[in-house]
Amino acid sequence: MPDILQFGSDWLAAKLKEHASRPVVYQRGMLTVNVQATVGRTLLKLDDGYGGVRMEWTDRDFLIHAEDLVLSSVVVLPERGDLIRETDGGKVFIYEVMAPGKEPPWRYSDVFRKLLRIHTKQVGVE
Repeated sequence: MPDILQFGSDWLAAKLKEHASRPVVYQRGMLTVNVQATVGRTLLKLDDGYGGVRMEWTDRDFLIHAEDLVLSSVVVLPERGDLIRETDGGKVFIYEVMAPGKEPPWRYSDVFRKLLRIHTKQVGVE
């Protein structure tokens, strides 16, 4: 019997890609791949260094199908320093893969590891 939860998760991920995504270019060094990404943000709870917690939003998160992140014919995982280029209104916004503090720059967005949630910070506009 098929796993109904995984079926539902896969269906939702496909609908996000089909109806709630935009084209972006993922770049690592000279390697690039065009992918569809759903845009979001994450509120992170960070250690303030004094025993407390501070809250900080990521500039932009990109949800990308893990199987689509292929560089030089190899499926890869995001790395700090990679770039995501998003065209909007004739401008190209450049985001660097990173997260504040000691937070990881990405995580899986679902329990079945179908979607990557990549945290970024805007570093430029062309």
